[in-house]
Amino acid sequence: MRLEKCWFCSSTCYPGHGMMFVRNDGQCFRFCRSKCHKNFKMKKNPRKTRWTKAFRKTAGKEMVLDSTFEFEKRRNRPVKYDREKMAVTLRAMKKVAEIREKRERAFIKKRMQVKKVHEKVANLKELRQNIDIIQPAAVKMKERIKQRDQEMVLDD
Repeated sequence: MRLEKCWFCSSTCYPGHGMMFVRNDGQCFRFCRSKCHKNFKMKKNPRKTRWTKAFRKTAGKEMVLDSTFEFEKRRNRPVKYDREKMAVTLRAMKKVAEIREKRERAFIKKRMQVKKVHEKVANLKELRQNIDIIQPAAVKMKERIKQRDQEMVLDD
């Protein structure tokens, strides 16, 4: 069973699903759903369409360069079936998937750290702009604390 990649959005096309467009020059384009096929016919650029993998990669939201992507390449050379080789391959595939997930989590965490810094800067800027709204409340709080301290001293 061969799982193909959608030409437009890069999701997997399972057997019996989606459609295939063959151009006059013989080049084949596989699409996972009609949405992708229609966007292709409208000559939309997948790198500018926000919901595609190509957009996510060009925008820096997903990993682009990683050694685990080498295993996803399509190989057209048939290999003679060997039970041991198949078992080793399956174990290796699981290990590669674990490594990729770990690296993706680290990549996302790194991206979010940058976002937190930007949010902190934006919050401080907003605080500086609207300090006049917050200052009266802070003064009232200080007065309440002073009154409590004085009451505590009087009670003692």
